[in-house]
Amino acid sequence: MSVFEIWWVWLAVALGLGIAEIFLPGSIFLGFAAGAALTAPLAAWGGLSVPQLAVAFAVLSLIAWLVMRRVFGFRQSGRKVFDNDIND
Repeated sequence: MSVFEIWWVWLAVALGLGIAEIFLPGSIFLGFAAGAALTAPLAAWGGLSVPQLAVAFAVLSLIAWLVMRRVFGFRQSGRKVFDNDIND
């Protein structure tokens, strides 16, 4: 039995990625954390091998990231342009 077939390992990875989201710049780790948390029940079920769990993790992470991007909105890149001066 591989370590990635244990359900609580996936939850520990999700927790670690959630903590990484707090301390590192960018908004990518939260999608991976959600993917790992959603993979944990699949590992607990026990019917999937490690490569199947890895594919499930990748697909669930992508779906979670896309949903979060849709819900939380897009970042506006570029510089901010002011039309009015606060001294006027």
